[in-house]
Amino acid sequence: MTNSYEPVPDGPGQHAPFSVVEATVADAHAAMRDGRLTARQLLSACLDRIAAYDQHGPALRSILQCNPHALDEAGRIDAQAGRNPAQALAPLHGIPVLVKDNIECAGMATTAGAACLRDNFSTDDAFVIRRLREAGAIVLAKTNLHELASGGETVSTLSGQTLNPYDLTRTPGGSSGGTAAGIAASFGLLGIGTDGVNSIRSPASANGLVGLRPTMGLTSRAGLVPCGLTQDTIGPITRTVADTARLLDVIAGHDPADPVTSAGAPHIPASYAASLDRDGLKGARIGVLRHFFGDQAVHRPVNAVMQAALAVIAAQGAGLVAIEDAISPDELLATTLVHHYEMERDLDAYLQRTSSRVPVRSMKDIIAAGNVHPSVAGTLDTAAALSGREGEYRERLQRQQALRERLLDLMARHRLDALVFPHQRRLVVPVGETQAERNGVLASATGFPAIVIPAGYSPPDGNAPQGVPVGLEFFGRPYTEPVLIRLAYAAEQALRARRPPQSTPALE
Repeated sequence: MTNSYEPVPDGPGQHAPFSVVEATVADAHAAMRDGRLTARQLLSACLDRIAAYDQHGPALRSILQCNPHALDEAGRIDAQAGRNPAQALAPLHGIPVLVKDNIECAGMATTAGAACLRDNFSTDDAFVIRRLREAGAIVLAKTNLHELASGGETVSTLSGQTLNPYDLTRTPGGSSGGTAAGIAASFGLLGIGTDGVNSIRSPASANGLVGLRPTMGLTSRAGLVPCGLTQDTIGPITRTVADTARLLDVIAGHDPADPVTSAGAPHIPASYAASLDRDGLKGARIGVLRHFFGDQAVHRPVNAVMQAALAVIAAQGAGLVAIEDAISPDELLATTLVHHYEMERDLDAYLQRTSSRVPVRSMKDIIAAGNVHPSVAGTLDTAAALSGREGEYRERLQRQQALRERLLDLMARHRLDALVFPHQRRLVVPVGETQAERNGVLASATGFPAIVIPAGYSPPDGNAPQGVPVGLEFFGRPYTEPVLIRLAYAAEQALRARRPPQSTPALE
């Protein structure tokens, strides 16, 4: 396939043409400054890859809709830069972003993957999208997700099943799997996902990416199709820790439309990117949660990757402390989460604000219409049954607070900077199976921050010629994103585990 953009050719006194594959924000901005790249060329290169690989070739089905105005926006950004060539580039000048399609972007439908929301056109940007545009970014496309963000396999009535670019027989994790598969395949430079239980970190782990679930209140949820606002968050999905830090610098902030951000605003530093330190593991104390590892044959591929990664982390000067505290992720999943108790209340409140073109005004309307993916129908029935059970709901909120106190005490007793464990105890599941044994519950039940980075890959096989990605999760105290970014960056630089999927190579 021939690229539709026209890179500056290589020649005497010139740099090599720019390649979008695995490109970072720093790479793109360097190319823009030296004349090798415009925002429009960068956007066109991403669109070429989407055309080649999302509906054709491996047919990842990660993209629900492309922004019809994206190229015009890129042209305006280029024209402005041309008028002011000496002006410094904005933090995300001309950077194409993939946005999970449960976040409102003005002029585009916000469907959450559901057929009943295909006409839910947004008149305003969500707060985080407004921040992105103000920083110079361009919303390139909205991505597939597990319908209504209510599952871990990324399948929807509007786009079908998104595939994992490392193993086309497997899911990409979820529910933000469209964003993750697209970023892994270099369909965009930066991604935005949401996380109610595992939904940023699961697909980051499954696609060899970095995914950050911020402390509750650090980023606004205004403009989000909610699952349950006690646990819902918005955060970055990127190929590098540096780009996650740069993206967090832009989207973190106080939003009057989301009261929880009042608590987060005083804790936002001048720069998260300032925490990027190759020596960030030296002297750190990190607790290894032993009960978050499996001990059966199915767990061996993940355990082998994790043990090798932890050895590298220790070699960088970190002190690893074995934590035998019997915190059970499966027990926490069964007893602490509240999103199903809140789903009807919060989803109804959102739907009642949508335009008259949207045919459903409540979760019960969605259930009655019946046009949802089978994997979601049972979740909606469960949420309807649990709605209004105030006694059970309050008990779970109390368990969440007890868990916060328990974890803070554990980290204080052991003088820990962070906890570490595999995000999934087993590899991400094949298409047709339900996601199992994910460990994201600590952050979702407490509202504390966590970041996933690539740890390595399972042994290659016929379906996964590079192996299946395995993600390592760092978990921290509230508002310790600078600490987590420092640890994650140093570990990333030492491990060098990220590699692009062979199913979506550079275009000729």
